[in-house]
Amino acid sequence: MRALFIGGTVDNSELDLEGGEPPRHYPPNTGSGQPRYRLHHIGLREGATVYAVYAAPELADGEVERVAEERGYARRFQAEPQLGI
Repeated sequence: MRALFIGGTVDNSELDLEGGEPPRHYPPNTGSGQPRYRLHHIGLREGATVYAVYAAPELADGEVERVAEERGYARRFQAEPQLGI
């Protein structure tokens, strides 16, 4: 599964995640109690999660959706975005 980031210091970065379920926040444990990124939505293909979009906490949902669509994540991974996680 691929993690995709919108906003913050690692905007437009990607990395591979292990496991079948993406963590709700990334990184999962910052030690400060404040997550740097929150899980916004996932992309499913044939029932499997192929990507997870993480957004900086201060970004509005509409802005995250706009950027994800602009970057073509669903098309790129041939997946259906699942919002409202």
